[in-house]
Amino acid sequence: MKQPIIGYHRDEENHWVAQLACGHNQHVRHDPPWVNRPWVVTVEGRQSMLGFELDCRKCDDGVPADARPACPEGPQSAG
Repeated sequence: MKQPIIGYHRDEENHWVAQLACGHNQHVRHDPPWVNRPWVVTVEGRQSMLGFELDCRKCDDGVPADARPACPEGPQSAG
């Protein structure tokens, strides 16, 4: 199921995680050559992808919402 990105935070390994409108989190790594997401590495790039829809397998599987940090990087913060 497609869900829009509403914000970001970093995980315990300092990788970027997108926060989806459905309440789930999804890693959005830039790890070439396997995963090519150069927009992840800058604030401007991440902000430009707010609203972009990612496939959420957790929604497809009926998984409950994920825990999120108190201060995510979203539309109001520059992170």
